Amino acid sequence: MKKGFYSAAKVKTPPPLPAVETKVVVESARRGWRDRYKRHEKPLLFVAGALLAAVLVALHGAFTPAPHEITQDDIDQAVARTLETKPVPSPAVKAYQAVRSSIVRVRALSSAGDPLELDEYGGAIATPSATGSGVVIIDRGVILTSLHVVAGAARVRVEFEDGLVADAAILSQQPENDLAILQANKIPDDLRAATLRSAKHLVEGEHVTAIGFPFGIGPSVSHGIISGLRREYRSPDGERNLSNLIQFDAAANPGSSGGPLVNAAGEVVGIVTAILSTAEKGGSFSGIGFAVPIETAAAAAGLPPF
Repeated sequence: MKKGFYSAAKVKTPPPLPAVETKVVVESARRGWRDRYKRHEKPLLFVAGALLAAVLVALHGAFTPAPHEITQDDIDQAVARTLETKPVPSPAVKAYQAVRSSIVRVRALSSAGDPLELDEYGGAIATPSATGSGVVIIDRGVILTSLHVVAGAARVRVEFEDGLVADAAILSQQPENDLAILQANKIPDDLRAATLRSAKHLVEGEHVTAIGFPFGIGPSVSHGIISGLRREYRSPDGERNLSNLIQFDAAANPGSSGGPLVNAAGEVVGIVTAILSTAEKGGSFSGIGFAVPIETAAAAAGLPPF
């Protein structure tokens, strides 16, 4: 061997493993991978699901058109279409529906010495000397009406919405406010009392509805507004001098007295008591009616103050 040169060392290659040992190694590696996969299976599936969801959201956003911006014109058209297909009920409709089952017809019958007439069965009955209206304020049959409707009556009868007719006793009277409280001796099974609301917060121009039996016809519904507050009224014969009244322009006529004056929410705010007429006593309505505030009327019935 020449000086300065080195001979490469002979590297011995290990002999190949036997086939059995190779198979053992491969199986061991596979088991290791399977074990690791099982240990991390749930996290991997979660990550894969999250990635898939993210991809789907991205694709949806890419292919979904931008939302339409709602303009005032769109809103106006939608409201117009709704009003065309579903008209909004008037305040009078809402008011009447709220109290209709509480309205009663009140009849004051004259004494037995007055002229008689035959009923539908041929029997003799007393001739009605007065007809008015009333409203149930307690569901056991307590009714509020005007005193002048029943004053001096030998017998009082009331008729409920379902047609039931019953005698009624006068529980109390408040002449200074032209109010009377009646108790019916028989009532419908499903009788409902009207909802009362203080008149303290009423304002001129507010919608009101008067419900009653003008000229004995009804129940009749008329609608108007509050024309004034804290008014005074003196009857043509001087027998009634009332104060702190609600003035309204909903049509009222003889027979309307004792009926409720109802606000737009269907709550009773007053009891109709008088009309101002240019004609003689018993004349027709001239555009001005008066009602006693309901807190005054409720006090006459012994109800707690508002």
